[in-house]
Parts: sequence; C-alpha cells; structure tokens
Amino acid sequence: MTMKLTSPAFSLGEPIPARFTCDGDNLSPPMDWEGIPDHTEVLALVCEDPDASASNWVHWLIYNIPPGEPGLQAGIPPLQKLHNGSLQGKNDFGHIGYGGPCPPRGKHRYSFRLYALDMPLELGPECTLPDLIVAMGGHILDRAELVGTYQR
Repeated sequence: MTMKLTSPAFSLGEPIPARFTCDGDNLSPPMDWEGIPDHTEVLALVCEDPDASASNWVHWLIYNIPPGEPGLQAGIPPLQKLHNGSLQGKNDFGHIGYGGPCPPRGKHRYSFRLYALDMPLELGPECTLPDLIVAMGGHILDRAELVGTYQR
C-alpha cells in the first residue's frame, strides 16, 4: 500500500480554510495518513509554498513523529519538542513550529509532504529545511503529498 496524506480541513487542490492562515487563528491544520510502510521508525512533515517570490517558503517542519500516530490534530503548539517526542524545526518566518499561509498577492499553493523514514533524525534545536533534507538523505522509505491553496 502506498502512503496517503489527507486533511479533514481541505481536499487536494482546494482552499485551506482561513483559520489555518495568518488571516485567521494561524493554527496548523489537522493531518491524517495511512499506508505507513513496515520498518518505518519515524515520520517527517514539511509544508512549503512553492509560489513564494524568492524561493520555496518553509511554513512548517515537524519530524521524528512516531509512526503509530494516525495523524496530527489541529493547532500543534509552537514547541520544539512535543509530548509524543516529535520535534519541530524553524520555519522561514524565523519561528519554531507552524506559520500559516500569508501570501502577499495572488493564489499560492501549499505543499504538505509526509516522509516515512527508517531511522530517527539527530538534529539540533534550530533545525532548518536544508538540515532536514540532509538528515533524511538515504533514509526515505516512502512519501506522500497534499497540496492546498490560499488567496487573501
């Protein structure tokens, strides 16, 4: 079975509700997944805006998620270490945790990518996307993607 990433808040290609953006409560959206491969040690989730003017804008890094978790609830607190052992890195807003969509103009796409990994990641407290990509190298068992949109 191939991994699948979904959200009860929005469907593939559909708008992300305002409560999960800078125009609302700026909460992280709920995420559900299924089809996690055998031998998965941890999961990692990345959210980026590929339509940002300079480069992909990182909105969220959360990793070392236990593979037995069925997903993530809405509103994950902006803490580096969560109660289940998951860790959050630094987004391009310069903060730990989730930073919701806040496009300056036009409709942007927001790519949520889930990775199944064969080992926990050893990353420091100020982890950024380049750090995460290097650490995941050679350890990705499968991946899934969910893309939502937002326009102000």
